[in-house]
Amino acid sequence: MILSQSSRTFDPLSDVLTVLDARATRRTRFEGSGDWALAFPALERLKFVAVLRGAGWLLLPDTAPQRIEAGDCCLIGRTAYVIASDPTLVPIDGSGLYAEGNDLVCVGGDETVTLGGGISFTPGNASFLLDMLPAFMHVSGRSMGAAAITAVLGLLDGEAERPAMGHEVVTARLAEVLMIHAIRTFTAASETTSGWLGALADPRIGRAIQSFHSDIAHPWTVAALAAEAGMSRAAFSSTFTRRIGQAPFAYMRNWRMTRARAALAERHSSVSNVAASVGYTSQSAFGHAFRRTFGEAPRQHLA
Repeated sequence: MILSQSSRTFDPLSDVLTVLDARATRRTRFEGSGDWALAFPALERLKFVAVLRGAGWLLLPDTAPQRIEAGDCCLIGRTAYVIASDPTLVPIDGSGLYAEGNDLVCVGGDETVTLGGGISFTPGNASFLLDMLPAFMHVSGRSMGAAAITAVLGLLDGEAERPAMGHEVVTARLAEVLMIHAIRTFTAASETTSGWLGALADPRIGRAIQSFHSDIAHPWTVAALAAEAGMSRAAFSSTFTRRIGQAPFAYMRNWRMTRARAALAERHSSVSNVAASVGYTSQSAFGHAFRRTFGEAPRQHLA
């Protein structure tokens, strides 16, 4: 995923998706009538399921069954799930039905039609984002702001039914746009104030996160970020930790190390240059932080 942004409107979500090289992978279609239930395993990716026609249920561990209807779009993190016509049905393995490049599964008819797809990330770096996202995000087609999702779904449906030149590229880009619109709409419609997405939308905590992401090489302290937020250090640290699930310093270290590992994987820079780019003046301190985070030395990524 290639994104651009000005320094004046720096967007942490775009920053994270770009560094993690978020890309749409395989797109699939399901058509079903009568009784059907398909189970899918947990994977290290972000999955979307959108309902074009009809309705069904999504079932996730330790979560009440979620009714999904035409126009709805769901994002699923690293968790197993079942999609079914009836939540009481015993599911069969859905992955096997899509094996060997089969992108369309039909069960009994087309009363219900869904589109599915995955967003993958650079190996080893997905955890930074997936750890902070909800395991399940349900965006109703009736939500305010869902018009963009409806428009993208229409384009995806058209590409699926009438493939033309550039089909693969078009559907991949549309899937990526769908993911971002779903995240936007979910964040705007959600009443919860916890989580990274909610923190980004918060005027104070979001401003601090934006400042950090716009210049991670700056020698940020928790006090400096609190000043960006217009809060006391104690109040900022407590609010940040409660919403995101990790303390400000841990968040800064984790993102710096994630950026560093992505840069080292490209093998265009030395360890010292990468260390400096993420705010470490000491290569030794950088190496210690990298090993503490990933359990291996930075140079192993240059071998």
